[in-house]
Amino acid sequence: MPKLPHIVLVGRPNVGKSTLFNRLIRSKRAITHDQPGITRDSLEGTVRHEGRCFGLVDTGGIMLNAHAALLDGPTGIRGFESHILAQTEAAAREAAAIAFVADGRAGLLPLDEHLLAHIRRLGVPILLLVNKVDGPELEDTLTAEFHALGLPLLAVSGEHGHNVRLAADMLVEMLPPAHEKEIREHSLRLALLGRPNVGKSSLINALCGQERMIVSEQAGTTRDSVDVRVEKKGTVYTFVDTAGIRRRSRIVDAVESFSVNSAIKTTTKAQITLLLLDAPEGLTQQDKRLLDLLHARKTPFLVLVNKMDRVQEQSAVKRAFKQALDFCPHIPLLFISALEKRGLEKILPLALQIHAECDIRVSTGLLNRAVREVIDKHQPPVVKRVRAKFFYLTQAESNPPTFVFFVNDAERVPESYARYLEKSLRRLFGIAHAPMRIRFRSAHKKKGE
Repeated sequence: MPKLPHIVLVGRPNVGKSTLFNRLIRSKRAITHDQPGITRDSLEGTVRHEGRCFGLVDTGGIMLNAHAALLDGPTGIRGFESHILAQTEAAAREAAAIAFVADGRAGLLPLDEHLLAHIRRLGVPILLLVNKVDGPELEDTLTAEFHALGLPLLAVSGEHGHNVRLAADMLVEMLPPAHEKEIREHSLRLALLGRPNVGKSSLINALCGQERMIVSEQAGTTRDSVDVRVEKKGTVYTFVDTAGIRRRSRIVDAVESFSVNSAIKTTTKAQITLLLLDAPEGLTQQDKRLLDLLHARKTPFLVLVNKMDRVQEQSAVKRAFKQALDFCPHIPLLFISALEKRGLEKILPLALQIHAECDIRVSTGLLNRAVREVIDKHQPPVVKRVRAKFFYLTQAESNPPTFVFFVNDAERVPESYARYLEKSLRRLFGIAHAPMRIRFRSAHKKKGE
């Protein structure tokens, strides 16, 4: 399938790129806040407008050293900003167009001019969006000085929606001609979950084969749930890098609190969750809570123990993690090093396998013939002097596979026998790693029995 054309939002911090991004994709994907510099990694979303479909990239706010930008490009940049600029340039070079966002209330600043001069060197078509113009009566006043830049210009308000639809019209006009099969792709969405600094962004970079995420020893670098798309062997994988999850007692920043809630919510929207653990630190209480949460919610997931390159006694570490996950033996457990790119080759095939297993459906006839042999081989135990009698079995739903046993008295089926039945169903129907629900429903005896 041809890849969707992309348009990139570029601008200095706090001009409202994320608010515009959310408006255009019609979803509150990017965190918006008055604090500048909230968006660090590039976010990707999809805009559907007037029969066209295109990718939209929200980049981090860029603070260029003005003189360096004019002379030598992005030198002398602080902290994360060199990474942000590198990501922005990489996205812009592959884009169909750039939407340069400025702040109409603040006016045209030297930083806008220096950044625009730097972006113009890439040779990509540019549309200037003057944001925070909340109505037509303000357009002439707030856009006057921006006309000197000599670019196609539109006054918009991401917060109030003024001219956002017209902006989408203008962006569509900047796209290349549409491909016949532009919209549908064979894809899989994977959410990465884990504590801060466990290596989620490093893993995405390693799987993509390029620096798509900012990596730092400073915990909490990722704040948004960040989408990164990559195509491998005909499948488009969308990795969603979430904010690191720490104990609530340690969350003091309002933006971080929003990020953690968003991270948990993201797992419900992804098809597969990759839970990353830290090999040197071992399994923490917070890791156990996340494991319990994913297992209880029947979330399709696999566990990746990262940073194995930093571990001396590898066999002891592997044994400890395997013992800790005894309560959910169907969950795949992989030991990896994102830094050294070791052990990564099984991740995507396993994710595809789990996704396929979640969609398995078994006919009622086949289910009952197979399970009758299982029950005959190992009868349910006697509970309160009576043995549970099984009438029939049906699959109620898939994703995850959910099986309902109709019995004379559901309370007489002990947990140990329920585990035996689940294990048998997994073996009989090839459901090795997907979550599974087993339910027992009391029913009257069939007539004639």
